[in-house]
Amino acid sequence: MTDPYRSTEAPAAAPERPGGLLRPLLWLVLFLAAATNAVFSTVVDNPWIGSVFGLVAVLCAAALIVHHRRNR
Repeated sequence: MTDPYRSTEAPAAAPERPGGLLRPLLWLVLFLAAATNAVFSTVVDNPWIGSVFGLVAVLCAAALIVHHRRNR
């Protein structure tokens, strides 16, 4: 049934989610950085290497939180 008061047609396809590839990539980097941080913090004698990967993990977690808050 047609609607005489509607001036535009409905979109043919659902709109694409914003940042479709960004979220899985951030999760992957987060898990890899956390695992690498755990390994280097326990095995390697130099604490700076583990700290760098820990910082990457924290930054990925923050980026995931910001991405979630902006796109919910």
